[in-house]
Amino acid sequence: MFFFFQDHGQLLLFISFLSLSSVAGQVSYSIPEEMAKGSLIGNIAQDLGLDRKRLTSGKARIFTGDSAEHIELNSERGVLLIKEKIDREALCGQTTPCALHFQIILENPMEFYTVVVEITDINDNTPVFEKTDMKFKISESAVIGAKFLLERALDPDVGMNSLQSYYLTKTENFVLKLKDQPDGEKIVEMVLQKPLDREKEEEIFLVLTAVDGGEPNLSGTAQIHVTVLDANDNAPVFTKTVYKATITENAPKGTVITRVTASDADKGSNSKITYSISNTAADVRDMFEIHEINGDLILKSSVDYEKARYYQIHVQASDEGGLTDSCKITVEVIDINDNKPVINIMSQTNVIPEDSKPATVVTMVNVQDIDSGDNGKVHCAINEHIPFTLKPTSSNFFNLLADNELDRERASEYNITVTCSDEGVPSLSSSVTLTLQISDVNDNAPVFERSSYEAYIVENNTPGLSIFTVKARDADWNQNARVSYILEDSSVNGVPVSSYVSVSADSGVIHAVRSFDYEQIKDFHFRVKAQDGGSPPLSSNVTVKILIQDQNDNPPQVLYPVQTGGSLVAEMVPRSADVGYLVTKVVAVDVDSGQNAWLSYKLQKATDRALFEVGLQNGEIRTIRQVTDKDAVKQRLTVIVEDNGQPSRSATVIVNVAVADSFPEVLSEFTDFTHDKEYNDNLTFYLVLALAVVSFLFITCLVVITSVKIYRWRQSRILYHSNLPVIPYYPPRYSDTLGTGTLQHVYNYEVCRTTDSRKSDCKFGRAGSQNVLIMDPSSTGTMQRIQNEKSILDEPDSPIEVCFPDGADVSPLLFSGLFLFILQHGVLDPFIVSAVTFFSTI
Repeated sequence: MFFFFQDHGQLLLFISFLSLSSVAGQVSYSIPEEMAKGSLIGNIAQDLGLDRKRLTSGKARIFTGDSAEHIELNSERGVLLIKEKIDREALCGQTTPCALHFQIILENPMEFYTVVVEITDINDNTPVFEKTDMKFKISESAVIGAKFLLERALDPDVGMNSLQSYYLTKTENFVLKLKDQPDGEKIVEMVLQKPLDREKEEEIFLVLTAVDGGEPNLSGTAQIHVTVLDANDNAPVFTKTVYKATITENAPKGTVITRVTASDADKGSNSKITYSISNTAADVRDMFEIHEINGDLILKSSVDYEKARYYQIHVQASDEGGLTDSCKITVEVIDINDNKPVINIMSQTNVIPEDSKPATVVTMVNVQDIDSGDNGKVHCAINEHIPFTLKPTSSNFFNLLADNELDRERASEYNITVTCSDEGVPSLSSSVTLTLQISDVNDNAPVFERSSYEAYIVENNTPGLSIFTVKARDADWNQNARVSYILEDSSVNGVPVSSYVSVSADSGVIHAVRSFDYEQIKDFHFRVKAQDGGSPPLSSNVTVKILIQDQNDNPPQVLYPVQTGGSLVAEMVPRSADVGYLVTKVVAVDVDSGQNAWLSYKLQKATDRALFEVGLQNGEIRTIRQVTDKDAVKQRLTVIVEDNGQPSRSATVIVNVAVADSFPEVLSEFTDFTHDKEYNDNLTFYLVLALAVVSFLFITCLVVITSVKIYRWRQSRILYHSNLPVIPYYPPRYSDTLGTGTLQHVYNYEVCRTTDSRKSDCKFGRAGSQNVLIMDPSSTGTMQRIQNEKSILDEPDSPIEVCFPDGADVSPLLFSGLFLFILQHGVLDPFIVSAVTFFSTI
């Protein structure tokens, strides 16, 4: 216990702290009123079992709702202090006990504790009479025992500090009497104990003293002036001592609440009664008035149930003779639903991460409705279709919780409207809107605009050229959505892909590192990774395919006829050839692709342009008229081969044609070719050696072919005995497409070539009646070889094919050429000629 004593008439303050209780998050204190600012109330941290550091880290604060803040929290010391002086009478009036209720809020995690501080009364108010001068007119005929109601003194203090007793100046005529009321109040009456004598004492002056029970006690006084009148021996009498009435708090001004009635047995002017309000506080008299003639109690101003639930009004009835009677009117105020719920946001989190777990507390809401009964019962709800819920925690407290998983990419902000309604009729409601931001978490990987990309680039490009742009988007925000592009390690034909292309990390632009050649590489693919800037980063991949587009950067290449530098190849045309006779065919290829490889053949120059023509698409050289005896034996044709590129590229080939029916005619035109003297006598030896090697190869091939035929025959016999169907294979036959009959026998051939036909294989079957003349300018003689071969194509099981290696002459008359070669060099040994002829006819 603490005792404070002050001199010079100041009050002695008595402070008594009740036992502290901290049960279920609640602690109570008891302090006297009028404590100085900064005075200690209690160690809240110790009483709540909290560490002072927790008060600081949790940003502890006091929440008082609508009440004024009289108490402050010192978080560093963990104590409660007086913020401003507390006047119990101003705070609670006559209500007991008087207490302050507030909450202490902590964050991270959110907690709250209820604190109750009871304010005890001290004797700091003196009893005061509202009227310090009371006047009475009393007839001298007033009977002994007549009562005269005196004004009560008012003392705002409560308990023992409130008004306790009255004292009247000693007099012979009057005695003071206190009359207890059921509600604990005391009515002060002055009772006549000795008849008055106006002739002896026309006016009497008394002093009424009111004393409270404080230590020391305080008192107040009032003057009583009694005027003695002539006889009026009957006082007014009320029909009831206590009148009860009710009024709703929304009653309009001028409403008649009730009526009091008093009667007087006297007659004449002594029976005329007037009514007045007495012994009532000034604020009550400001709200009510009484009609002095009929006794109606009238409402002067509006009443508020939340400020006062009932009123007590003392009414006095007086007659003309000065006699009085009194009664009390109790007016009960009936509550109506005239107050909306008040929503207080106690602690609000404006930002919440999107990975917050369900049941995470977002904010705490306190709701107050000062109405009573059902009018003060409140229910709260939030708007629908949002991932949050509102759950009550205790009386008038609600927690706003995350109800489902959050996704910032679906909604980055929520406007949460909390609506609270009471149960009154009609119901009143209020609402408040909270804006909640959802902070981003790196939970989305970059996504490319396409599942795969294809880009085109023309060959022979400049290194560093921009080819294409890949684009990925990240649904996250800020740094988590910042995408970087990375070229993944891989190889193209054994070479790292980074030597082909590069990727800009910021923009995703793909650049060519080198110049591409369509003939070397036509397409390649690689993977690009898009990675965001989150921690840890997320990524995704996409495949990019680069297609090289061809340019017309290669001219056509002539495969046949082969242009040789040392010998002259001529095609023979008999003079009996008809129109459309197939002289030869120019074969050319272009290593480009598409229309850049589409070839067309044109006759550029000719000894006789009226005799020959070239097929535009197939390159076939044919006669366009009948050959006559006047046509020159030696014909020279220049054929140009062009591709379809832009611009086009071309190649030329010279075709020599001999128009003759026999070799002697040809020899006469080529007599100007001189014999090469540089050949020595050993040439014969080399030719014989070459024939021997060729003969050996022929015999080897013959043995192999025989073995294959025997093997096939045995297989066919096996198939025959197994009753399986045997389907023989017949190679295709190709004849003269124009039907001119110039090709006397069937000519079977198969051409196999790749893009680069110079390295392709060409396969030819035996040709029928093909005349080829090979001449060397240095030769002095020629020989014509006319081969009449037996068509072996009728025997499908044994086709004979001659395969020419890369770069070989495509002429099917190898041995005829060899034979002519011998003739050109003057080697006329009969044995050699016979061997060559025999070998060629097999």
